[in-house]
Amino acid sequence: MTETKAQPVEITVEQKEQYQEEGYFILESAMDDAMLAYIRGECDRLTEEMEAQMAEADETTRGINHKGKRYFVSNRHRENPSLRPYIFSDLMAEICRSTLGPTAYLFHEQFVVKGPEVGMKFGWHQDSGYVGFDHRPYMSCWAALDDVNEENGTVYVLPFSRAGTRHRQEHSILDESNDKIGYYGDDPGIPVVAPAGSILVFSSVSFHRSSTNTSDGWRRVYLTQYSAEPILTEDGTRNWSNAEPFLMDGERVTAD
Repeated sequence: MTETKAQPVEITVEQKEQYQEEGYFILESAMDDAMLAYIRGECDRLTEEMEAQMAEADETTRGINHKGKRYFVSNRHRENPSLRPYIFSDLMAEICRSTLGPTAYLFHEQFVVKGPEVGMKFGWHQDSGYVGFDHRPYMSCWAALDDVNEENGTVYVLPFSRAGTRHRQEHSILDESNDKIGYYGDDPGIPVVAPAGSILVFSSVSFHRSSTNTSDGWRRVYLTQYSAEPILTEDGTRNWSNAEPFLMDGERVTAD
């Protein structure tokens, strides 16, 4: 594919304020058709690779991956540069400026896929809960590669005002799924019901979860995450994940 640019999308003052006050906002239909088709194709290819690897190793579970039910395929842009035009697009630059400020680094990226009819739920957590120690919150762009709704395992987000916190909380691990859980209240959260190509933008300290996929189709998501500074391991000796410079003083420094 020779052209995978994400189309320009205006981020309103209201959306910027909602991110600061409640920890999230939604951009509907932010990806153009060519970009969406290409990212879907890469998602399918990489998911098939993961399934084959688990089958060869005779594994039904690998970390938080569960064969045929739920897959997380991370940081494949390193050997697949064709993902970079989306990761480092003008759209992502504008989202970063609107949430993190003039400096941004790529922190992490992964495909998140739920299988039809058996796709597992994912419990209430903060992305910062997976880092596991206090750090400057980063930002996530949860891009729906399929139409998402409450039947096919969409994400639910809990606004700061309803979660009662905007700070990282300690998480515990569920034995049956290896998920980390950090919220135990009864608020169901706000479901994201949106067409394919829409993006939920949220803080790494925003609680969110996802429901089971009871539909007859796959639910595919591409998650890209950006930080305002490199996030190091707790001992400060190395990067926790990626720390590729994207914006400096508001200007792009990474070529796509």
